[in-house]
Amino acid sequence: MIKRKNKNQQNNPFYDPTLKGRHRSSKRFKKFTLGSLIFSIAFLAFFLYDIISKGTPAFEQAYLHVPVTYNENTIKNTRNAIDKKYLRVVSRAWLREIPKHVEEDPSLMGKTVYKWALSDDQVDQYLKGHYYRLKNKDRALVDEMKANNEIELRFNKIFFTNGDSKIPEFAGLNSAVIGSIFTLIITMLFAFPIGVMTAIYLEEFADDNKFTQTIEVNINNLAAIPSILFGLLGLAIFINLFGLPRSSPLVGGLTLALMTLPIIIVSSRAALRAVPDSIRQAGYGLGLTKIEVTRDHVLPLAFPGILTGSIIGLAQAMGETAPLIIIGMIAFIPDSPDSVLHAATVMPAQLFTWAGMPERMYIEKTAAGIMVLLTVLISLNALAIYLRKKYEVKW
Repeated sequence: MIKRKNKNQQNNPFYDPTLKGRHRSSKRFKKFTLGSLIFSIAFLAFFLYDIISKGTPAFEQAYLHVPVTYNENTIKNTRNAIDKKYLRVVSRAWLREIPKHVEEDPSLMGKTVYKWALSDDQVDQYLKGHYYRLKNKDRALVDEMKANNEIELRFNKIFFTNGDSKIPEFAGLNSAVIGSIFTLIITMLFAFPIGVMTAIYLEEFADDNKFTQTIEVNINNLAAIPSILFGLLGLAIFINLFGLPRSSPLVGGLTLALMTLPIIIVSSRAALRAVPDSIRQAGYGLGLTKIEVTRDHVLPLAFPGILTGSIIGLAQAMGETAPLIIIGMIAFIPDSPDSVLHAATVMPAQLFTWAGMPERMYIEKTAAGIMVLLTVLISLNALAIYLRKKYEVKW
């Protein structure tokens, strides 16, 4: 049957026959956007749960209570310092540290004392219920020691105090953290002043002509190109042309500064543009020059927005890996750099390296490193939001 319009609809000159269809379309669109939001939140929750569940065990490390003999023979060959049955359950890195025990406490010479030794990574994974490769007799030994309270899971300070290592239980983030700090300091020392001054010139002093329009288009394009191209640019200019040390925080910072510049310029211009023209006109009315108006009035009012954009740009630079891989900052760096000219790595590159290692312990260390990196990035973004809310001027 064909539905007929009622008389009221037929006689109503303002009746729109498409109204019901538009309402249905609106409801569908609303459901679609709500579904997209729920899917995004669910995916984020799953991601965080996966990272936290895998990374939390890395903040604990197994230690074994074993007898250690200190004498001339064991100092030369540390494998003789403990009973042979413990050799496969104690970390090789800890055995190498035995001579340092005597250096710190000479009274240990000629004695056999019980020490808490760092466990092997397979023992650590076995105790945490993860995948492990232990022989039956070694597993029986670990179970016996656990029953005798000779095994403890302690806070893994090695993760924060050591650099990278080929021995999984001895690897840490310290050198990567120091390298990241040096790199970001160089990034902001170059990108912030150059970016802000460029934004001030383009927004306050430059004439609106083809030259400035071309610059603006190129700046916007630079903000959108793949970050790996900045790595190629840094390799060509800073390493091949200027001969700066490869893998150094100086080269890494300059490369990230090139990548961060467009973000700082665009955000700084937006902050300057948000200052009302009445502020400028009032300054001109008092006889101030354009430089004085910009320096003393416009820039201080726009500075919270400039600072917010710069912090966000810094957070983005901190999470970059591709450009730093190109300039060699993914090298194996066990020691922390002493200056910006020494070889270093950064946290994202360190995590990228760990993610490709075959040992199971590196999986949880990678997840724990991601947790640390996310904490820093979220803190930087929270700081940017706080500064924007605190110093924001509403007109």
